[in-house]
Amino acid sequence: MNASLHIAHKIPPLSTLQLQSSRFPSSFGFQHCKLPFDVSSTAFTCRASRSRVVSRQRNRTREVQHRRGGGYDDDGIPVDDVKTLTRFNSEHNCIRVLEVSRKIDHHFAGSRLLLLDTPGNIHSVSFLLKTLTDTYFDVFATLPPILPPGPIAILGFGAGSAARIILELYPGTEIHGWELDPSVVSVGREYFGLSELEERNRGNLFVYIGNALEASLDEGFSGILVDLFSKGSLLPELQDSSTWEKLKGGLRKGGRIMVNCGGKCVEAEDPERDGNLVKEQTLMEMARVFPGELLVSNLSHRREDSCLALTGTLPELDAWKQALPEPIKRYVDMWVPLMEYKSSSLLSSH
Repeated sequence: MNASLHIAHKIPPLSTLQLQSSRFPSSFGFQHCKLPFDVSSTAFTCRASRSRVVSRQRNRTREVQHRRGGGYDDDGIPVDDVKTLTRFNSEHNCIRVLEVSRKIDHHFAGSRLLLLDTPGNIHSVSFLLKTLTDTYFDVFATLPPILPPGPIAILGFGAGSAARIILELYPGTEIHGWELDPSVVSVGREYFGLSELEERNRGNLFVYIGNALEASLDEGFSGILVDLFSKGSLLPELQDSSTWEKLKGGLRKGGRIMVNCGGKCVEAEDPERDGNLVKEQTLMEMARVFPGELLVSNLSHRREDSCLALTGTLPELDAWKQALPEPIKRYVDMWVPLMEYKSSSLLSSH
């Protein structure tokens, strides 16, 4: 089917989207998106999956804390070391871009963070002086070596974090990214270096506005990265096996899908959308479509951490590692078959 039937147009530069100053309120509460904190009292719990912003006070000081793949880092970042670069309401999101000082000794030092949704989930991370992020975006970058030749789709493009890492580690990779909110990608171009990334990768990087679940190419994708969240929760469509049937149909022979399934660490606007329950429902529906061919990985051994899923049988691990840069080889050993994952879940719950 012709891809043009499913995608709208290329996203125009930021200057053409008319993000007027009247849409940048003076306070951190928005007319249609009330946030539970003010920038002067912000603290972060930056998880390895979708991270979220929360307000907390410790010994009368405001801190930025984060949680890495291997556990908690108790060293906070004073809020004075976090700068808000922009904040406004788009049609779909409450958008904030934050910059963390490079002068501090912290995992996120020198980073820019894209926050979306009322709970303040982080959707993109970028560093000026390094490629890898020590988040699930790095795990996404382990996918290309185990795919057949062909283009890769990123569903939920954000500001381009996954695309940046893949293109820097595997130059020449063809990537097609779908993002529903044009303002998100415009912010990516303005604050996350996406314009430069597109310029360096003309003919290889294509970004579209539109419903990511309608993404397709005539020749199919060799791999699909799924990172689709709305209002702080995985899209409800991902808890429907027909969605996975459709995505599977868009793969080339031997193609794979890697999915950020979230978990307890993801905070939804709707309190009934429990992150862990949504994750388990998503895995169950994926298993219906990929019986016996679904792998699961936690970014640490803690059950509340981010969970990723990978379709297909377990690759030959040594060969997979050999094809990866040294810093991300460690993610290969984290994958287990779904049934083993479920067994370990039952054991850890007792």
